[in-house]
Amino acid sequence: MTPSDPAISSGRLRGIACRPTDGDPMTELQECHVVAGRGIDRENRKAGKREVTLLSNECWTDTCRELGRQLPWYTRRANFLIEGIDLEAMIGRTIAIGDVQVHIHGETKPCHIMDQARDGLRQALVPECRGGVFGQVLAGGVVRVDDPIAVVDSTASPDPAV
Repeated sequence: MTPSDPAISSGRLRGIACRPTDGDPMTELQECHVVAGRGIDRENRKAGKREVTLLSNECWTDTCRELGRQLPWYTRRANFLIEGIDLEAMIGRTIAIGDVQVHIHGETKPCHIMDQARDGLRQALVPECRGGVFGQVLAGGVVRVDDPIAVVDSTASPDPAV
């Protein structure tokens, strides 16, 4: 993959959010510590393929346009708002957000909680991977809003069984 590839051109972290336990409201942050094999240190995630979730700013803009209403991005309950990267194209790849490395395992499917936030949101998130992606943290560190994003490994999976 080359730097001129439109899937990764000028990627940036535009937002960070977390919730301490399932069902809690999301809290926006300017920076956070991300732990390898766990996710954001303030969350109660278990180790595995779904340690963090990422949402495309461009897809969120399209979703809000379709709904006819602007909603805060963290309504989607994702951890990271990404700009300038085609997240669907990143499935199966490892990306770096600053010094943190995340292997993207798959698409995050919207659930019934989305319609509790806004009627029709769940359906509006279905096309074009608008619901975002989930990933496993391979290398931890601190991430900050406006950190650059780059592809680290174009196809390898961190788990040989995947």
